[in-house]
Amino acid sequence: MKFSEAVKPISYLKTHASEVVRDVSENQKTLVITHNGEAKVILQDVKVYEKTQESIALLKILALSGREIKKGDHKTLNKSFDNVRKRINDFKRGQREVQS
Repeated sequence: MKFSEAVKPISYLKTHASEVVRDVSENQKTLVITHNGEAKVILQDVKVYEKTQESIALLKILALSGREIKKGDHKTLNKSFDNVRKRINDFKRGQREVQS
């Protein structure tokens, strides 16, 4: 992102709102809006925002997983699959009992 193009004063946004929104949306841009010379808000295409939020969620999951592994609070892959198979078999047994 080129900050020379991505930073606009609020007065520019006020006078060119429709054009700015269209440009941000069509080109999936992100703009920094300033007020009194200070960065105050971000104007971002909703698709870019959603991708950013998904990336943050995945990073949080990775961080949590890393902490769990460091604490030793995890199962092996084989143990996890054994648990899933057991739950599937228990579910199937329960279905058979309901049908009988």
